[in-house]
Amino acid sequence: MEQALAQRNPAVSLKPRKSRAAALSITHPNAAGIDIGSASHFVAVPPDRDDEPVREFASFTADLNAMADWLKACRIDTIAMESTGVYWTVFELLESRGFTVMLINARHVRNVSGRKSDVLDCQWIQQLMTYGLLRGAFRPADQVCVLRSLWRQRGLLLRSQSRHVQHMQKALTQMNVQLANVISDLVGVTGQKILRAIVRRRAGWPCARGHEGCAYPCQRRGDS
Repeated sequence: MEQALAQRNPAVSLKPRKSRAAALSITHPNAAGIDIGSASHFVAVPPDRDDEPVREFASFTADLNAMADWLKACRIDTIAMESTGVYWTVFELLESRGFTVMLINARHVRNVSGRKSDVLDCQWIQQLMTYGLLRGAFRPADQVCVLRSLWRQRGLLLRSQSRHVQHMQKALTQMNVQLANVISDLVGVTGQKILRAIVRRRAGWPCARGHEGCAYPCQRRGDS
């Protein structure tokens, strides 16, 4: 077809096409790829670094340390892994051992053309990282990560607060304590005082003034 084009248009020059592999340059020669799993992780290194370039490691701490030791023995300095599953344990351990760890979006790995179905994910990640075809995801500083974890935990507690209030209201209704008809906010100051007084009376604990089994507010004679 190219010869026919050249005959029709003499200005068209036939130049040899370069293969895609030759056009790619190796940017990370010491790169490894990790396929994160729940029970085990598959790790791939360059084929010339070990007789078994793909290994499987369990997710326990001792196995993760063994994985880091093996990567050190294979002279690996850059590691790419998909940001799927519980990956922070592996990420932080490898980073503490001196590796440059990059989190890769799983969509970017799937969308890159040329992936073969018979190639392990970890080998594919390792190859893409070797040629610099992957970009690491943003990861905030350690202090920001701690603050983010606390903020997420606070949001989780606030979202679960309504369920606990419903449980308290149901328990009070089953005991025929119709506090909802008297106060509007069960978790307010007045509602919490009444609930603590009910718990003290049910358990036979002394009230705030030392009276055994006394309900709130204390109505004993002589108390103001």
